[in-house]
Amino acid sequence: MANALEYAQVVAQKKAYLKGASAEQKKAINYFIPETGCKGLFGKVKDEDYDAVVKAAVDASNSYKRALDKIGLDESELKEIPPVTLYGYEDSACSKTTAAGAYRSNLYSITHLFFSATQVYMYQLIINTMKNEKKERTEEYFYKDITNFSTSSDTIESLQFKGCSGAPKRVSVEIQKFALIVPGDKFSCATYGDIDQQVKAMKNKLREKKQ
Repeated sequence: MANALEYAQVVAQKKAYLKGASAEQKKAINYFIPETGCKGLFGKVKDEDYDAVVKAAVDASNSYKRALDKIGLDESELKEIPPVTLYGYEDSACSKTTAAGAYRSNLYSITHLFFSATQVYMYQLIINTMKNEKKERTEEYFYKDITNFSTSSDTIESLQFKGCSGAPKRVSVEIQKFALIVPGDKFSCATYGDIDQQVKAMKNKLREKKQ
C-alpha cells in the first residue's frame, strides 16, 4: 500500500467518493473500502465483480485507437515488430490482495508500445476505477537512445480482508514491472502475466538497430 495515512483519509472520505459515483465506481469503492463487521463480509464486492468493472473500463477506453491517434502515425508505419500491450495494477493507497495472493488497486494501466523503423512510441492510459479520472501519457524514443528493456519485481505493502472483524491485515505482495530505460530517465509500468517473449523481441530489435 502506498501510504497508510492516505488510505485512512480515503476511508474517512468514503461518503464523498460515493456521492455522484456511477454503479461501477460504487462497486470499486466498496471493493477497496468495504463495510466493517459481517455486513462487510457478506455484502462485499467479490474479486470477480471488481475484475468485471476493470474489464468494462478497459473495453470502453478504446485505448489502442486513442494511442494511434495520439502518435499520429498510420499503423502500417509501426510494424517493425508487432505492437506490445501491457496491463497492470499500479501502486496505490487503495489496494488489496486477494485470497489467492493477487494484487488489485484502483489504478489500472494500459500501455501500448509501437515500433517504427527509427523509433519506439509509447502510449499509456491509467484509469482510476473509483473516479471519473484518467491520465494519459505519450513518449517517443529513438532506438539509439534506449539502453535497455527490462522486467523486475517490486515488493509493496497491501491489505487483505478476512473474517468479520473489518480489520484488514497488512501483507507484502510482489508486482511485476516493465521498464524502458534511456540515459537519465526510465519509463516503467506495472504488468502481469508472461511477457518474456515480447521483451525478448524488443531486445532483439534494439540490438539489431544498434549494430
